[in-house]
Amino acid sequence: MNDNDTKRLSRLTAILTQLQAKRLLTAKSLADKFNVSIRTIYRDIRTLEQAGVPIVTEDGKGYTLMEHYRLPPVTFTENEANALITAEQIVLKNKDTSFIKAYSEAIIKIKAILKNSIKNKVNLLAERVYFSQNETDERTSNHLLSIQFALTNFCQTAITYTDEANNVTDRIIEPFALLSTQEKWLLIAWCRLRNTFRFFRLDRINKLTVFSEKFEPHKLTLQEYFEKYH
Repeated sequence: MNDNDTKRLSRLTAILTQLQAKRLLTAKSLADKFNVSIRTIYRDIRTLEQAGVPIVTEDGKGYTLMEHYRLPPVTFTENEANALITAEQIVLKNKDTSFIKAYSEAIIKIKAILKNSIKNKVNLLAERVYFSQNETDERTSNHLLSIQFALTNFCQTAITYTDEANNVTDRIIEPFALLSTQEKWLLIAWCRLRNTFRFFRLDRINKLTVFSEKFEPHKLTLQEYFEKYH
């Protein structure tokens, strides 16, 4: 699946979510929201219809879903919900703001679809679980989600980095793996400046830009990396 296919699949899913959330949507409003042409929205709607989604076209008004149609709900067992809530308490102690924000928003969506009986229990659990690793509330990095994206999509990445001696360098890196050590994140990446793998602390990355240019994936596992380089 190429990037265009991935973007279209993401847009189709988002359009379906929008149709479920709102009574009526126009092609223009969807085109504006996703920054595509109205003709593209027409094609997307036809694709959803061909996939069996019962979309009703109201002449001169827009699109709506057939009444009572809903996607099959995602359900969680009590143990699964408890595990997610416990993980939330651990995540909240992390010091990367982008990670905290994305996880918190995901948890809100998960809580919204829980059965009331389970929802009450996980809310109680959230009040009774505490982790003390984060000694301050200070968030020291904001790049984790961008690095995760670069890592999984093999995107070249530019960083401005301050080392332990306070030397500042600009580097092009190829993200390889992420390690969590207590409250801090470490990135293992191929550094083109040094022509080898290096560790980078996320809280020392001052600026980060993910490029569309790809790099050739490194043909080794994380375990093989440790065996070869350590």
